[in-house]
Amino acid sequence: MLSESKPASPVSPAPPVTPATPTPGDGYKGWLFKWTNYIKGYQRRWFVLTNGLLSYYRNQAEMGHTCRGTINLATASITVEDSCNFVISNGGAQTYHLKASSEVERQRWITALELAVPSDDSADESSETASASGRDGVRGMEFQSTLRALGSKVEDLSTCNDLIVKQGSALQRSLSELEGLPAVADAGEKIRQVTERATLFRITSDAMIKACRDFLSMAQNHSKRWQKALQLERAQRLRLEDTLEQLAKQHNHLERAFRGVAVLSPASYADAHLGGKGLISSKGDASDEDDDDSEFFDAMEDPADFITVPADPECRRRSGSVVSGLSNETAADDMSLDELSLASASTSASTTASAARRRTRIPEKPDYYLNLWSVMKNCIGKELSKIPMPVNFNEPLSMLQRLTEDLEYHQLLDKAAKCGASLEQMCYVAAFTVSSYSTTVQRTGKPFNPLLGETFELDRLQDCGYRSLCEQVSHHPPAAAHHAFSENGWTLRQEIVLASKFRGKYLSIIPLGSIQCIFEKSGNHYSWKKVTTTVHNIIVGKLWIDQSGEIDVLNHKTGDRCHLKFSPYSYFSRDVQRKVTGVVTDAEGKAHYVLSGTWDDKLELSRILHSSTSADADGGGEGKQRTVYQTLKAKEIWRKNPLPEGAESMYYFSALALTLNEDEEGVAPTDSRRRPDQRLMEEGRWDSANGEKQRLEEKQRAARRERQRRRTSLRVADDADDDAEADRARADEMVTEASEDESGQADNYQALWFHKANDPVSGETLHVYKGGYWETKDGGLGWDACPDIF
Repeated sequence: MLSESKPASPVSPAPPVTPATPTPGDGYKGWLFKWTNYIKGYQRRWFVLTNGLLSYYRNQAEMGHTCRGTINLATASITVEDSCNFVISNGGAQTYHLKASSEVERQRWITALELAVPSDDSADESSETASASGRDGVRGMEFQSTLRALGSKVEDLSTCNDLIVKQGSALQRSLSELEGLPAVADAGEKIRQVTERATLFRITSDAMIKACRDFLSMAQNHSKRWQKALQLERAQRLRLEDTLEQLAKQHNHLERAFRGVAVLSPASYADAHLGGKGLISSKGDASDEDDDDSEFFDAMEDPADFITVPADPECRRRSGSVVSGLSNETAADDMSLDELSLASASTSASTTASAARRRTRIPEKPDYYLNLWSVMKNCIGKELSKIPMPVNFNEPLSMLQRLTEDLEYHQLLDKAAKCGASLEQMCYVAAFTVSSYSTTVQRTGKPFNPLLGETFELDRLQDCGYRSLCEQVSHHPPAAAHHAFSENGWTLRQEIVLASKFRGKYLSIIPLGSIQCIFEKSGNHYSWKKVTTTVHNIIVGKLWIDQSGEIDVLNHKTGDRCHLKFSPYSYFSRDVQRKVTGVVTDAEGKAHYVLSGTWDDKLELSRILHSSTSADADGGGEGKQRTVYQTLKAKEIWRKNPLPEGAESMYYFSALALTLNEDEEGVAPTDSRRRPDQRLMEEGRWDSANGEKQRLEEKQRAARRERQRRRTSLRVADDADDDAEADRARADEMVTEASEDESGQADNYQALWFHKANDPVSGETLHVYKGGYWETKDGGLGWDACPDIF
């Protein structure tokens, strides 16, 4: 006969079937896998824990007639083998080798078994195994039963106490009457009454004493079990903290190790494309993980759309006339790509000199600890903009100011405005779109959600030649409109609506809306959209940011296009992390330039001399083609500015970000610089900032109710009937219904400086600046039209 004992190295068990969730009753029930023998391995069985006995059956239907085995936990020991396996043995006569479907299920069973063991001193001293999670069902039922018993004893004590007080008072009256008797003849009756009442008092007192003893005994007995449970909870909490610390350390170690891989130099960057790692042709947003909770992206090697190879010297000489011809197409006063690259140094120096007059530091971030998971765990699947968040997770900037940070590398648009050739201009516009993400790599703090009607201006006309204005034009969904114009010949406008998805392990932020850039001289009109931002390690480890997806920058006038691919970060990829690649094509689809680099460091540009199509040997299938581009030497078109000294203690702000919340005279009363909770947070007074944040949010809700009340009153006035009381009741009812509408569509709020319009060039509808702000500021006309939001 085959042995029932557990082998040292058992054969692989059958694929586990997801067990039903154990339901608490008089004990604990659920599916476990039990080791049977070498041939059958682990078999799924239904286990029932009740009255200190653990029994098992083939299935739930057998519970009424056939029990396959029972073990008494009073003499049993429990040993944990690994994350899912544990052993129950009563000294050799019976041994159960059990396997749970997951670590959580194993922890639930271990806890239930430990608490089912009869409580005594020896058990208290020897109980070292267990787990603290997943025991709400069993322990909750036990605690409720105990509390009901203790409550019953307390009621008995209260009843006895009332009787003692009543009978004691009666006994006292009888004694007083006995002392005041005038004759001995009446003493016998009174003494009899006193004796009866004294007897009742003694009986009640004895009952009171017995109830007290029962209560004390019950409390002492259960105190041991509760102390045992508390010790188990404390031990498990310490083990969990150690595990989380080890996971965080391992995560940081892996991150440092993979970040330490040597990055390809600019000269060899084009050669690296020979390895087949080019622009991936998958469509859609790579980080749109509605149904996938995996922490890292798949490292499958999809066939690339293209690879680039450096052109040989002979080819460069033959194509020299062609290259010079392209440059000669520009006007005499326009600069080529080479000249614009050389001019960047003087522009950066001028900007630095202007920025030196502004502040370069803000108060350091206080060391406030708050567990993000404790706030976010109940918000899985909800819209992020509707989750009340303390300022502890914020950075002292609003979303309007973060939107304005897109202009940190405005020099790229200045250079684009000087280009006469539309394809060269497209390269700089594409580089500008990539540069806007460089400030996000270490910025894990959440910006303040702007209040409805909040604005932010950035007047850099003297320093950099541009002015920028943002306004929050909608609250649900949150939408911000942005308009910037430059004396150097460009206008930037955008409307961004943020949508978010929280899935527990990561948070995805999807910007909706369009960005448009118009150049005065050429009349070229560009438009594009942003990619998805993903925040990883919400539960454990260090938060980190990734950008992934695709961007199509389109010139509506000429039909030129630049397709940019933001590759998702992967620990297992051999390619450069945070990689961005792109191809600039004309209206006929012919490729002219290749862009390559990373969104957190730099971007390089290569002119295409020749293109060809070849079969993809590594594609893994037939008929897969890949484009090969022969290019000139790559030139750096954009590089990220270094962070200021001590940026790690100042929320990793860039030099521009440090100046955004600086006090300035003459700004509108709705400007983000005047927001009190944001200012208090920047000063390090986070407790006061949280209170002020709640006040502002409630004020915003009250303003919305008032707007709806006025709107409803007008509507009711149009349909007035004879009964004024009915009118008021109807108005109040409609206000209540509208205020409960979270969509915000019934609000019909009208922005002050922007209005919604259809763009005839792109065919899109967005909020466009209607003028008046800078005239109001420059003319000193006052800000009477601004709402009181702070």
